[in-house]
Amino acid sequence: MKQLKKRTAIKVLLLLALTGAGALACAAQVAGTVIHLSGPLMAKKADGTAKILSVKSEVEQGDTLVTEKNTYAQIKFIDDSEITLRPGSSLTVEAFSFDAGKPDGDSASFNLLKGGLRSITGLLGKRSKERFSLKTPTATIGIRGTTFIAQFVPMQVPGGLAQGLHVQVIDGLIQLSNKGGVQNFAAGQFGFTPSPTQPPVLVPKNPGLQFSPPPAFASSNGPAIGTSAGAKSGQVDCEVR
Repeated sequence: MKQLKKRTAIKVLLLLALTGAGALACAAQVAGTVIHLSGPLMAKKADGTAKILSVKSEVEQGDTLVTEKNTYAQIKFIDDSEITLRPGSSLTVEAFSFDAGKPDGDSASFNLLKGGLRSITGLLGKRSKERFSLKTPTATIGIRGTTFIAQFVPMQVPGGLAQGLHVQVIDGLIQLSNKGGVQNFAAGQFGFTPSPTQPPVLVPKNPGLQFSPPPAFASSNGPAIGTSAGAKSGQVDCEVR
């Protein structure tokens, strides 16, 4: 009986240790928080599950954020950077790591699968510019401390933007790179690349990019942006995996 109690106690301690480790791992995955929403926002989790997010919901590393056709969603990341997704967009947070005291561990990697966004650089992008990347189907965007807008158009529709990746730099500098070449774009410039093998090019004027989130989405990190001229609070439950 004494031996059985001892084994039970050991199992309980091991379970508590694993639970604690799982909770810490979950906490370490938090990349940011939803701060504004104008409609439904879903997160497809790395483990295959899906959750509806609301204002104050946490966004984790590995999440793929999906906005509905009328949804703008603004996420503030742990380094105070911000990304605002336009309607009909899908963005994967592939990696996000930031510790104010450990710059060597900085990492920010995103994958824009479709749709568009506005990105405003935070502390990570200011001190570790080379460790930020935004992948798209036609090119990868690197930053040099900036605010920019990107939109990927998978298929051209009559009267719409041409198929490919469109960018606009509000301030700072971005770099587009793919198999076709590398091109820098400065504040006030527009860029475009139609495919992964064609080099990015400078566009002389706005080709029709529009980004008009609700006024409440104006960033505290930078100027309000208009390129063409609230949900209930909630928390995402943390799952021990």
